[in-house]
Amino acid sequence: MNFWEKITGSDMTKEFKAFESRAKMLPADYQAAWENIKTHLWPHSDFTGRNLMPILDGVLGLLEETAADGQSVQEVLGDDIKGFCAALAGEEGAKSYRDKWRAQLNHNIAKKLGK
Repeated sequence: MNFWEKITGSDMTKEFKAFESRAKMLPADYQAAWENIKTHLWPHSDFTGRNLMPILDGVLGLLEETAADGQSVQEVLGDDIKGFCAALAGEEGAKSYRDKWRAQLNHNIAKKLGK
């Protein structure tokens, strides 16, 4: 990735379009789960969303494999997609804006208190 791609985000746009074309190959219930997963993972992104690309790639790979095996979405993800996404983002260390702001606030307060 060169500097221009990093600034404009064109590399992410290409990658995301590739994700979407892969997702269109999935059965309808898997496509709905993919849309749900994207919705629940974006709050865990950094400013650019670049930290979510490996996570989204892994989840899409999981969906592709399980669809090929003939499993249902509920067998794979369970009924709580939001909880699945939160656990997945937590394991990968993806922090939300609130987590970053909280750390910055704690750092500033500790600095003012002389610690």
